[in-house]
Amino acid sequence: MGCCGSSEQKQREWKPLEDRSCTDIPWLIIFALFCIGMACIAGFSISTGAASRLISGYDSYGNTCGQKNSKIEGVELSGRDQTDNKYVFFLDPCNIDILNRKIKSMALCVSRCPDIELKTYTDVKKFALQNGSELCSYDIPVSKYPSHGERSKKCPKLPVPPSNSLPVFHRCTPVDISCYAQFAEAFVTFVSDNSMLHRVIAGVMASKEIIMGLCVLALVLSIILMVVIRYISVVLVWILTALVVLGSIGGTGVLWWLYVDHKTNLTDQTATSPTPQQQVATDNVQALLVYAIFATVFTVILLLLLFFMRKRVALTITLFHVAGKVFTHLPLLALQPFWTFLSLMLFWVSWLGVLLFLGTAGSPVQSEEAGLVEYRISGPLQYMVWYHAVGLIWISQFILACQQMTVAGAVVTYYFTRNKSELPMTPIVSSMLCLTRYHLGTVAKGSFIITLVEIPRLILTYIHNQLKGKENACARCMLKSCICCLWCLKKCLMYLNQNAYTATAINSTSFCTSARDAFVILVENALRVATINTVGDFVLFLGKVLIVSCTAFVGVLSLNYQRDYTVWVLPLLIVCLFSWLVAHCFLSVFEIVVDVLFLCFAVDTKHNDGSPGREFYMDKALMEFVENSKNMAGRDRPEADGDGREMKPMTHGGGTLA
Repeated sequence: MGCCGSSEQKQREWKPLEDRSCTDIPWLIIFALFCIGMACIAGFSISTGAASRLISGYDSYGNTCGQKNSKIEGVELSGRDQTDNKYVFFLDPCNIDILNRKIKSMALCVSRCPDIELKTYTDVKKFALQNGSELCSYDIPVSKYPSHGERSKKCPKLPVPPSNSLPVFHRCTPVDISCYAQFAEAFVTFVSDNSMLHRVIAGVMASKEIIMGLCVLALVLSIILMVVIRYISVVLVWILTALVVLGSIGGTGVLWWLYVDHKTNLTDQTATSPTPQQQVATDNVQALLVYAIFATVFTVILLLLLFFMRKRVALTITLFHVAGKVFTHLPLLALQPFWTFLSLMLFWVSWLGVLLFLGTAGSPVQSEEAGLVEYRISGPLQYMVWYHAVGLIWISQFILACQQMTVAGAVVTYYFTRNKSELPMTPIVSSMLCLTRYHLGTVAKGSFIITLVEIPRLILTYIHNQLKGKENACARCMLKSCICCLWCLKKCLMYLNQNAYTATAINSTSFCTSARDAFVILVENALRVATINTVGDFVLFLGKVLIVSCTAFVGVLSLNYQRDYTVWVLPLLIVCLFSWLVAHCFLSVFEIVVDVLFLCFAVDTKHNDGSPGREFYMDKALMEFVENSKNMAGRDRPEADGDGREMKPMTHGGGTLA
């Protein structure tokens, strides 16, 4: 069961869908205990009063607004009854600490936010007398506002902008948000004047119906593309191949032409009147010669690779064709991105809520510089934030791994069921139930491995951002190299994990055993894997570009038809980003299906040969590919194909599956 020292036989006998048993139970227990820890953190943050402080807010003396408060030792103005003062008012709301992402200003509990601009302290006094809302510190009488000696520190900064309270969180926020522009400095630089900013926002609000319609269009196009891509994959692959060949040959030809042209000019100049610039021209000719030779070698190698790997390109096309057929038989596969996105959003919202509660939990601490009170977690409890951060990565990866395992289980069931009439009514639901009953431990272990790589990568990225402009060139290069290496390791592990989940869905083995078996299969088919990942990823990339281009084109026509929208940049940018996200979510499921089909195909061809008793499970399209490959191999080595065995594909209710 372990990664090392497995007692199972070295040459595994694959028995698809025959035996089903629970896998990696210890890791399921560990993951369950970890989730219980996350729940305890959430309960602690709420039980310590953090929820009320988060929603109602608190002033700089530790008083929670809208309720009675207890006295804090050492803080003179604490323990006040703020039942009538429900809103948090910042004396200088535009004094923002970008590094720590908070407002560096004294906060008070007031009964009403100032809804008009107050230009002088006399205006502040009149507002307090008329509305009963005192905007200066509690120890300053209202009558002393215009003349008090500490009014510059304990009264609001003039002029006081008009503000409104947030709907749920009772904070007074300025109506004019221009003072928060430093949070979006790059954007403000782009739209340097307020009129431009207002036009952009007005354009977005006016075109919200068109934006929503285009987002729905991107969703529909993504679903349609997953079904029809099997018909256009051949065209896309061969167009890609032709472009690569023509580009390499054309580039090589241009380099040789430039070399001959420059050499001829250099010879003429030498024959007529030599100049000091001839050395530079000679260097250029030599550089062009090196480039031309390199391009020629690259083109020859590329053409040889395309020639010898043409059958593997054909396998990629066939797998795309079969993957499209899988979606027609298993239409609920198209809903997987919805469930995954919904699960991630629910988890992220709850995680963020607990994080905000933690930010106001703990004991009150008075800062030495300004004397303001903040709530901080001290002692061992301060590590709860780190625990909570690890939970974000692990549980997010767990949810994504559940999607991979669910898709793998459904596709494996489809592939290795000979009689398609015997398929479950809903293979996706059956795969989800199988995952829940047998393989949650395997998914937890695989997602934890990704977490172990992701945590140091994020830490190094944070350090690199914090030290930007301070570290030397060598340290910056080392940090970027480590981040890049960890990113590459993460991608490799994610690909291996996905294939391990497929092996688990086939044989019901533990994670490490499945990963080892999948790795052996992938190494044996290394060239096929490289071709599928290269050609297949590019085809899917073209599909994403096609969806974004079509959505953007329709968006341009729609915005052009409605002449009221003078600023198109932001609406089109929103539409393009959303359409790319939707296309990526749907086509990533298609990519998972292709990878699962390939591993099933590799296992099928390794352990079956089409003879009686060892019939293939594969689809008719894959069968034709195998037959064509064997026929080509037979023409190359006629003496090696003398057994005369006939390959038999899987059947559909007694007949061949079309």
